Amino acid sequence: MLTPTPAAEAPSLELVLKRNPVERLKREKGPLGMLDELPALIAAGYADVAEEDVVRLKWWGLYHDKPKVGTFMLRVKLAAGRLTAPQLRAIGRLALEHGKGEAELTTRQNVQLHNLRLDALPQVFEELHAASLTSLGGCGDTVRAITGCPAAGIAHDELFDVTPVLEEAHRFFTGNPDYVDLPRKHKISISACASRCNAPEINCISLVGVMRDGEPGLSVLVGGGLSSVPRIARDLGVFVRPDEAIAVLRAILDTWRDDLRWRVSRVKSRMKFMVDALGPEGVRAEVERRLGYALPSFVLPPTDLEPDGHLGIRTQPDGRASIGVPVHLGLLGGARLVALADLLEPLGAEARITRQQNLLLANVPAADVDAVVAALAGLELPLELGGLRGNGIACTGEPHCNYSVTETKSRLDSLIGGLEDRFGEDVSQLRLHLDGCPHACAHHWVGDIGFQGTTARDEDGQRGQAYDVYLRGALGPRAAIARPVFRRVPTRELDELVHGLVGGWLANRAEGESLRAFLDRTTDDELGVLAGREPARSRREEAAA
Repeated sequence: MLTPTPAAEAPSLELVLKRNPVERLKREKGPLGMLDELPALIAAGYADVAEEDVVRLKWWGLYHDKPKVGTFMLRVKLAAGRLTAPQLRAIGRLALEHGKGEAELTTRQNVQLHNLRLDALPQVFEELHAASLTSLGGCGDTVRAITGCPAAGIAHDELFDVTPVLEEAHRFFTGNPDYVDLPRKHKISISACASRCNAPEINCISLVGVMRDGEPGLSVLVGGGLSSVPRIARDLGVFVRPDEAIAVLRAILDTWRDDLRWRVSRVKSRMKFMVDALGPEGVRAEVERRLGYALPSFVLPPTDLEPDGHLGIRTQPDGRASIGVPVHLGLLGGARLVALADLLEPLGAEARITRQQNLLLANVPAADVDAVVAALAGLELPLELGGLRGNGIACTGEPHCNYSVTETKSRLDSLIGGLEDRFGEDVSQLRLHLDGCPHACAHHWVGDIGFQGTTARDEDGQRGQAYDVYLRGALGPRAAIARPVFRRVPTRELDELVHGLVGGWLANRAEGESLRAFLDRTTDDELGVLAGREPARSRREEAAA
């Protein structure tokens, strides 16, 4: 457990602006006006667009595609991944007309398009806004997409439907000028899912549905996050009524936003560092001071359920069906988005993106389920694809991401294929998470087996792609941050190592024992024998040797 650190003297704004160039550029020109500047940027030409303006475009969900030759990625920001059929069609058409047909689903329940030319952006935004969609806040120092359970409002076992709270928060924070100049990006999740499928443990703030003496409400977790300094969120120890949710979210955000300590360094500006410094008790005290009243004390009960991927066919309380569709690697594409829209619209059904980069089709009439399943198979989206492919997550990586140093989606595809060929159904429930850099967009810190791209030199001194292998991480009942047990494994040796670990688990597990439980009772040295590779040593272990 982290202990609070003493409060340091608040830095001056002068020091912030001296040390932090992003804080300077935000004050020199606000990012919200960048769409109005697109005609001038287009006239100047991509090569002459100032890098500061490219940074400001992030507030509108835009990043350089790789390589930086004039095209952009666009992140469409959604509330808990919800899309109507016409919105699916609009995104699909944008991908086909402007993005070379590419469209991918993300772990924050968004859709990302690639290959967008600078001169096409005005039309892209016009069509996006015409479909009541936005990318505002998809990136940048603002409240990002608010995630939730894709089955909210249609699950038999949810505690209550938090959709009104989530949608109110999405409306309130999107484009709100009071919350577009935060110290850094900010991630919120809101759900009353029985299995807490939305990863409340790794968000900056999570509102978790609970019941207190028969009254529905929300518990509050703060300070979660991954990237290069991962944290499991901590319980604020309060009970919040649904009608108080926005006020509480604002109080927490204002506590962080207004303290210049979190603006000096970009690498130590996320909310998790404030929670480290103040502790949940200190954060609660400041929140209650801002609210003007004390919140009831409440401890979030632990869960004994593994996070649900919501795959397969399930009956909704109203008699209609939901269909959880595995989307291997999250790669859907514009043509399939349009086809899905054509499939769902006559049925009055909608789509919802899941944290695992899959789709949940909601409100499908029971009489049409078989026809929808057959149509999905025709789109190469068969339900039986689930299991390992439905659970696996890979970040954007190569060829589009400028941060990635390795293959990601293609490498995870080959890892999954090799495991399926060798072990079949025995590995269907494993969760492999693969990232191409430390940013951890694919959550490698909390997979059954996590991978982070890096490099390693071969016998001839040539640098090539490699991966650190992370073990003992998880969400849910045994939530924990993984450790890099094997370092700089060359990509050509990765499959053999993974097969050794998985084969050793299957051969030596107790009846019904999960991989995580097996790893917890097995030493690193024993795992090294199974993997055929010397495990990495922590600094503490090296010092004690």
